[in-house]
Amino acid sequence: MIDLYTAATPNGWKASIALEEMELPYEVHAVRLDKLEQKEPAFLAINPNGRIPAIVDRSAGDFAVFESGAILLYLAEKTGKFLPKRKKHPKRHSRVVQWLMFQMSGVGPMQGQANVFFRYAPEKIPFAISRYQNETRRLYEVLDRQLGESEYLAGDYSIADMATWPWVSIHEWAGVSVDGLDHLQRWLAAVGDRPAVRRGRAIPQTEKPPSAAEVQEAGSKILQK
Repeated sequence: MIDLYTAATPNGWKASIALEEMELPYEVHAVRLDKLEQKEPAFLAINPNGRIPAIVDRSAGDFAVFESGAILLYLAEKTGKFLPKRKKHPKRHSRVVQWLMFQMSGVGPMQGQANVFFRYAPEKIPFAISRYQNETRRLYEVLDRQLGESEYLAGDYSIADMATWPWVSIHEWAGVSVDGLDHLQRWLAAVGDRPAVRRGRAIPQTEKPPSAAEVQEAGSKILQK
């Protein structure tokens, strides 16, 4: 059994989508970001950086893993799914890791900053908004070119797609368009139609989805810490 500490964010959805795709049993522990539960000592003992998601693998002696990309690699290697074996298929393995790192170092940080300056920042700074929205769009264009050559980012469906889809799927929240990116739109629909992705995207379940105003208020509160 795996304990999943998460919230309804793109990084959180990466982990829940992977757990669903890999058919691993897990228990959800919803972390209230608006209440700053990710900064409490009990959670910091699992992830010293105070960010979600994090997992604790009970079957491996309560082994904790933090950072969403590291979680995807850990789960893929644990199950032997969605990541080619390095020794048997070194090039295919490397391609998956390359696109995973592209998301971790590019799409996530740039779109995350677009979210901050476009949605949460108390002062609207046009240069910052334009800078991060334009860079996110540029990264989308890189994805679109790649997806014009292969069905999924690294050929076969993999943890690279699981990492990238949650971010691109909320492009409108960052004010970034996918117009004209036909291959990216095709991929968005295809990945989004996967049953495991739909289930993972719904984690953690809440009685009432937060309103846009509540999300904005929570985001502003987090920025102050």
